[in-house]
Amino acid sequence: MIDRVADVLELVGGRIDGLSARVFDDSLDSKGFGSAAKKPDELQDVLRGIGRAGDLTHKVRDCLAGLDRLVAFLTSVSAGRLSKEQKTALKTMTRDLRSLNEHAGFLAHEANFLLDATLGLINIEQNAIIKIFSVVAVALMPPTLIASAYGMNFKHMPELDWEFGYPMALMLMVLSAVVPLWYFRRRGWL
Repeated sequence: MIDRVADVLELVGGRIDGLSARVFDDSLDSKGFGSAAKKPDELQDVLRGIGRAGDLTHKVRDCLAGLDRLVAFLTSVSAGRLSKEQKTALKTMTRDLRSLNEHAGFLAHEANFLLDATLGLINIEQNAIIKIFSVVAVALMPPTLIASAYGMNFKHMPELDWEFGYPMALMLMVLSAVVPLWYFRRRGWL
């Protein structure tokens, strides 16, 4: 049974290594959100894989705890009735179980790390999307203000009677949208 648990832990370790490669691989980049962005389906698959690996690791740790208690009970109950070889075998089993339990703890920690890293990547992508919406909102705010001022239909607006009033208002709106975009790009925010 201990060998079977070790095999399961080896399988979980391999899965976690594969998930880690997928999380930190740059070849999965999607277009539009920068070099750190991943496809949403890929991230969902990674999250599912991390969940499965974590769940299996917790089940293995429960199994190891049960086996450890069983071996400890067997050692205490039959202390005087066991041969030297049997006592040595029980000591070896106890060491193996504790070693496997430590490894299972490491794998659980690794799964939590990958979960944090994956959620961090998702957070970065969401921040990039919100940043684009914020920049568009700020860039469109001044033209909206200008258009709303000219849409009020006051009697005394000298630009309304001027031949170039309409083109000037359009030019002012375009300019008021381009200047913030230029400024954001110059500052490196875009």
